[in-house]
Amino acid sequence: MKITRNAFAKVIEGLLESGARSATVYLSPVQRVTATHIHKPSARNRHTTIAVTYGQLNWAGREFVRLCKKAKVPFPVRKVQLRWWPKKRAKKK
Repeated sequence: MKITRNAFAKVIEGLLESGARSATVYLSPVQRVTATHIHKPSARNRHTTIAVTYGQLNWAGREFVRLCKKAKVPFPVRKVQLRWWPKKRAKKK
């Protein structure tokens, strides 16, 4: 299956607009494109480093595809799936 430029643009745009940790687009039940922030963005940063990967699904991706098939969602999934940074724990006093 050929992966289009549109898929790469979609994940990068979704990641930069939302500020999430990673953004994933599922192209088929076995193909995905993921963009991930390397470091957590902050106000002091003057640059952004993003890693874009594509290929087969991991365990969580296969579980998501299974749920999509059960809900009869057509592929490619239209919405970009976002993964957020973990919440910071409150300090104990």
